Order: sequence, then C-alpha cells, then structure tokens
Amino acid sequence: MKNNKNEPFETIYRQHHPMVLQMCLGFVKGDKDTANDLSQEIFISVWNNLDKFRGTSSYKTWIYRITVNTCLQYVKKDKKEKTVTTVDLENKAATIETESTKNNNVSDLYKAIGELKKIDRLIIMMVLENQDYDSISEVIGIKAINVRVKIHRIKKRLETILKNNKNE
Repeated sequence: MKNNKNEPFETIYRQHHPMVLQMCLGFVKGDKDTANDLSQEIFISVWNNLDKFRGTSSYKTWIYRITVNTCLQYVKKDKKEKTVTTVDLENKAATIETESTKNNNVSDLYKAIGELKKIDRLIIMMVLENQDYDSISEVIGIKAINVRVKIHRIKKRLETILKNNKNE
C-alpha cells in the first residue's frame, strides 16, 4: 500500500507555515533569512516524521514543539559560533536598522524579544500568534494560570527593553 503524505503535508504546511515563520523570527531576532532556513528545516522534520505523529495532541501543538526544539538547538549552536560572527551580526543589525519605520518597529520588537530568556521568547511568540493560555500551557508544560502571570511579566520586561533601547 502506497503511503501518500503529500496532501496532508501540504495542508499542514499552508495552515502552520506563518506561525512557524513568526516563531523563528522571534528566536533569531528578526533575521528573515535565518528564520526562513529554520522554518524550512522544521517542515523537513515535519515531513520526515508525519507518519510517526500519534495524534495525542493537535498538529499545531506538535509543530510548535518541533519549532521550539529546532530553534533552541539553533540558539545553542549560534552561541558557540557567536564569537566568530560578531562582525556579521553587527552588520546585520545595521542593515535591519536602515529599513523603513514600520520595519524598524518590527525589528526593534524582535531584537527586544531576542533579549528575553529562551522560554520567555517562546511564550511571547505564541502570544503574538494569538494562542490561548491553554495551548501555551500545553506546549510549555506549566499551568494556564502561570502562563497568564508569565505573559504579564514578559510584557513588562519587553517594555523596559524597548524603552532602554530607544534611549541608547
């Protein structure tokens, strides 16, 4: 029997690619090329593991977990390479800063998100994707009431970061 997973994969990709890309952008501080590379890597993983999906959670939750794991692996790897690529990162930051005002505001937000702890980045990216507290708690592994408190603290931290960055 032929296992044709093209059709379900295409549907999953169409439905979840914007969310995955948004999450990736948050983890890589707005670097669109790296975010596209990561999202491609994530959907390769989804494709390779589609037949192993057990259905104990929704596709969305499953893809969130793959996205988080892939992004966290990238961040770990990137930290190791960071000393070598500091000049590249500074050049990318300078390039991002020269974009239009709208893009600057988005870029500033992603830079600020990039300064958060890894788990806080994940949570705020899920908030930006309009995820409800139950979905966030399922992915993160904490109670929904704790999600609400964490989101409040993260928003306050982002406000402080954005305010400090504008004063620089």
